Order: sequence, then C-alpha cells, then structure tokens
Amino acid sequence: MSFSIIFAAPRKLPSPEKLNGRIVLLDIAFCSEGLKPSYDEMTLPFIQKLDGALAAWVDHHDHPRQRDWDGDKRFILSTKAEHRACPEMITPEIIKMASPWDTIVCHLDLDGLYSASKWILEGKEPYPGADLDAAAIDSRLGSASDTAVTIDMALRANFRDDQLKFSIIKYLTSSSKSMKKLFWEDISTEADRYRPLFNEAIKLSRNFEIHGNLAFVRAPDNIQFDKTELLLEGQKLAPISAVEYCGNITVAAASDSGIDLLSLLNIRGGMPTRVTVPSSMGKSVFEILTLPLKQS
Repeated sequence: MSFSIIFAAPRKLPSPEKLNGRIVLLDIAFCSEGLKPSYDEMTLPFIQKLDGALAAWVDHHDHPRQRDWDGDKRFILSTKAEHRACPEMITPEIIKMASPWDTIVCHLDLDGLYSASKWILEGKEPYPGADLDAAAIDSRLGSASDTAVTIDMALRANFRDDQLKFSIIKYLTSSSKSMKKLFWEDISTEADRYRPLFNEAIKLSRNFEIHGNLAFVRAPDNIQFDKTELLLEGQKLAPISAVEYCGNITVAAASDSGIDLLSLLNIRGGMPTRVTVPSSMGKSVFEILTLPLKQS
C-alpha cells in the first residue's frame, strides 16, 4: 500500500490543499481556546477545508469542543483520564471504518509515532507492550521498556529531524530483521546525543525559584536542554513547575496530581497538566499559580 506520513502539531497543521487523498489524524489535539491560534482560528477551518477527505481523527487530549463532533463517526476522541496515550485507542475496527486512506498526519512525539505505526500495522502493536510504553512515556507515569526509552531519548535529542521520525516508524513497522537493525542504529546514534541535554537540564534545575506552589526557572535562549526533564526536576520541589524559554512559558504538574492547569489558567482544551503560553502572560500566570491550589 502506498501512503504518505506528515508530522504535525496542533498549532502547526499542514495545508489541507497539499494533503493527498483521504486523511487520518492521529494524536493531534484541538487547539486550545484562550491561546493563539485558537480552535476557531486553526482547528475548525482545517476540519472544514478537509471536508469529505477526512477519514478519521483519533485523539486523547481534553477539549470542550469535542462534543461538537458527537455523532460523527470519523471523530474518535477521549480525554487523558480515559486514555493516557493514543495508540491504545487504535483498533482494527476503527481502521476498517476509515478505509480507504492515503495520508497519515500524526503528532511528532513518541505517542504520535507509535499511533502511526499501529495504524500502518492495521491495529497491531509494533511489539508486545508498545501501547503501555506509549502511555508511560506520554504521561511520565510508570516504567517503559528500554526500546521506548531509547526512542524517546532520540526524539528529545533531535525532535526537529523528520528523517529520524521516519526511521522510528520504519523500525516499528518493518518485518525485516536486517532493516530493523539498520533503523535501530540511526535511533541509537541520536539517543546517544541526549546525555548533554539531560546534563544541561540538571544544571538549570539548580536555578529554580520556589514561590509557594510554583517552582520557576528562566533558561537562556542560546542553550539547548531537555525541557521535559527540567520540568520534572521542578516538580520535585513544588506541585507545579514552570520554565520560561525563547518567549514562552511551559507549565507542568504531575499527571496524577489532580491539578488542572487548563482550569486554573482559564484555557479551554489541551493537556490538563502541561500548558505552554507566551511570556507576555507571565505576570498573570505567576499570580494565579502561586495562589493556594484547588485540586480535583
């Protein structure tokens, strides 16, 4: 079967006019309401332009506008509480319903790549336990296999490299041992580059400032580091951690914390425990997140 794969993010969707045939979207969240571009500015026009070319949209991120698509069988949507990761939502039945399809648009993280691989394999896990690995990596709860950890490190070391993402999908979907070995060498090489990013994150974590419930650090724009690791280090110091970097502030809490950052910051749609906002919102974010927390 001939098909195309496009890597995307909620606020960086491909042009519908340039997509081929019937389209499947995997692990692509709806844009939040309250940030720019919003759902009405980005997600809804994208759906409208796809029209009949949209074969399926499978996603597990919370969003109030999911209910707009109730009754439309193309939309298989849930929340993070229902599904920690997207691959476990992909079944042979859903793929059969969406067939024929020509293009996969998937998120550019491990969760998205595992989703695309499982779709290509017609609903079969790339390896036993792959769904659980995706859930552990995406939620940062529980343990993942060495395979998933290595793939995650490779992506965190070079998340802009589309060729790496193709190598990961080919590794996960190939039935040839020799080809899998070849692709794994590419993945392992990138994973080896992760250590300096981890070390830089640990170094930056020494600069966290604690303000009540919030651990905050500002990272220089001219360095590279693992933001996820830095946020996790901050969560060891306070319930919520925040990293300001390159004009944005990323705020995070543990997946099992019961903290709903979307509600606290009056943002509709996205991950309840991880939000990125422009630095221009820094003052209000700081004021809100240093108040006593109301946990669900």
